[in-house]
Amino acid sequence: MHQAVRKYALVYIAEAILLIVAGLLAMLYPLLSGAAIAVPLGWLLIATAALQGVALFGTRQMPHSSMQLLSIVIALLVGMLLLRNPSQAREVITLLVIVFLMVQGVARLTFGFTIRPFENWLWVVLSGVLGIALSLLLIASLPEPPVWVIALFVGLELIGEGGAMLALAWKVVVPRGAQPAPPSP
Repeated sequence: MHQAVRKYALVYIAEAILLIVAGLLAMLYPLLSGAAIAVPLGWLLIATAALQGVALFGTRQMPHSSMQLLSIVIALLVGMLLLRNPSQAREVITLLVIVFLMVQGVARLTFGFTIRPFENWLWVVLSGVLGIALSLLLIASLPEPPVWVIALFVGLELIGEGGAMLALAWKVVVPRGAQPAPPSP
């Protein structure tokens, strides 16, 4: 596991940074425009699925790969459905986002416990708990949560996942106790 993460650490770090940026965009979009969230949210989910697919390709032998693949497929389907009919009722969009958040959360929770002896595994578990908690909060806010709440939750999910991936890969790239090389004379 350590070797697989080390081999693809830079891919994980790039994925993490892009997920964090996508999360920030998801949270900022409704604040900047107040317009419908379906189209940008759809594109963000498709981009997230693509990023996760690239990262999964190199690590498909790892034990979490089937759950991660399911998560990617769900994100891709939800994103495409949102783009297909952006004028859908908010309830449908909310239900799709609930499914996305729950599946992402369960996938990362499973992955986190699978890699448990690995450094920073707890960050992955906590990001999974975040996804599940956000989906449950959306369920509690049914039938019509405000659009900004949906965008905020998707943004938090993407930032949580990006932060967890960054913490996981960063420990491999910059091991504990690593000292920068002294300047040459």
